[in-house]
Amino acid sequence: MSSSIDSLSIVRTAAIVGTMTLGLLSIKYHDRALFTEKREGIKFIPGSPIVGGLIEQLKNKDRLLDNILDIMQEHDAMTVYTTALGLLPSILTIDDRNVEHVLKTNFSNYVKGPQILTAMGDLFGHGIFVANGNQWKWQRKAASLIFNVVNFRDYFTEVDLMSNRIFDKKAESGKSVDFHDVIYKFTLDSFVLIGFGKQLNALLSKDKVPFAASFDTCQSNCFERFVDPFTNLRDMLRPILQPGTLRIKQHLQVIDDFAYTLIRERREQLKDGREFKDLLSRFMNAKNENNETLTDKELRDTVLNFIIAGRDTTAQALSWCFYSLMLHPRIETKLLNEIEQKIPNDISSMSAPDVYEVIKKMTYAHAVFYEILRLYPSVPSNVKVALEDDVLPDGSPVKKGDSISWSPYAMGRSEKLWGPDAKSFKPERWLQENGELKRESAGHWPAFHAGPRICLGQNLATLEALIAIIMLLKRYKFSLVPSQTITYDLSLTHPMKYGMEVFVERR
Repeated sequence: MSSSIDSLSIVRTAAIVGTMTLGLLSIKYHDRALFTEKREGIKFIPGSPIVGGLIEQLKNKDRLLDNILDIMQEHDAMTVYTTALGLLPSILTIDDRNVEHVLKTNFSNYVKGPQILTAMGDLFGHGIFVANGNQWKWQRKAASLIFNVVNFRDYFTEVDLMSNRIFDKKAESGKSVDFHDVIYKFTLDSFVLIGFGKQLNALLSKDKVPFAASFDTCQSNCFERFVDPFTNLRDMLRPILQPGTLRIKQHLQVIDDFAYTLIRERREQLKDGREFKDLLSRFMNAKNENNETLTDKELRDTVLNFIIAGRDTTAQALSWCFYSLMLHPRIETKLLNEIEQKIPNDISSMSAPDVYEVIKKMTYAHAVFYEILRLYPSVPSNVKVALEDDVLPDGSPVKKGDSISWSPYAMGRSEKLWGPDAKSFKPERWLQENGELKRESAGHWPAFHAGPRICLGQNLATLEALIAIIMLLKRYKFSLVPSQTITYDLSLTHPMKYGMEVFVERR
């Protein structure tokens, strides 16, 4: 009996001590996350006791990108400091001077930190998007030449295939089609063919390709780890909460099977004396930072890092482009007029050099594409970590180990950066009075990053996107199916959450 009383007393004492401790901590950390400090010289966004801004962040998770802009407008700021329990304190900026400073001016002081590897490492390994230093340099060098030797005939063929097998049939039947899904399959097919020499035939599948589905799920999971400390816990509980669904480790196995199959098949082909000039062969002949031939694991990381660059970004840009054109018939007509003037015949019958020369002179098409990337950047948010103390151009102090985040999505909608019509789709903002294209600094328009890590494939991506836009717009009139929700899904890139159903008519 006395033992039970003693145990009860211990529990009560522990509860009292715990309550008092929590109360004292709540007094000290009344507006920020536990064990974080305020920062002088920068706008601090207060949060709840102990948890900081975590509750607000989770509440707005589905509209996180727009919430960033809301915070900046509410506090009349371009740079803020925030804390959230379970996550690193963060400096968040949409000031173009700061972005250029981090990406270019003081590039050597800002790296992909350990939390980035923790969040993204199981999917991307030590590939180019998460690597630093010499590990990043050799990958960039190895990949640089591939963007000058792409066989555009394959790309034209893939667009024709998409037209013949998907859009022509939908035009005949009058049934709608998920444009976003089709474009994803198209860019997966075309990039895997161009980059890795494999005919995937995703366009022929009525269902989503298992690799693509798992890849998308893992990307979303990676992003959630940056904003939600309970992401891994939810994954552990998934078999209980969502019976029958795969856990992340199972999705990763699907992804690994796909990547290692590509690698294994290529090694067999090389044994037969065949020669390839694609991205995969380039890396198979490369040396890593230790001057060693790449292992299958390093090749696997390479494959996945470049698939996100080659598939996702182009597919998303095309989807948001046609969505915007369908909402703005004036702009669609103006673009179509330029296409008819510059390309009177079917572009697929032209040689690649001729296509490139013609497209370079299509200023309005470029303006449309640049405007899409301003409003719907393929990488809508990004983050680096400071190696040493620093001061940003706007005067904000940076401490060693600080996380520095910026959002191209919020930047593109900031009236302070783009004027009162910042949220409007207006390609004309990219044209000078003489009709020539305007050029914006990479800090002001970081759609392709900036500095030493500027996107290797930006010219290729622009050309591929414009070819697809031209070929599809010249052949078809797309219109949105009524009463559907078009919005973004949170991920490392900028996909549509529910897809985009459209009706198709031939021109």
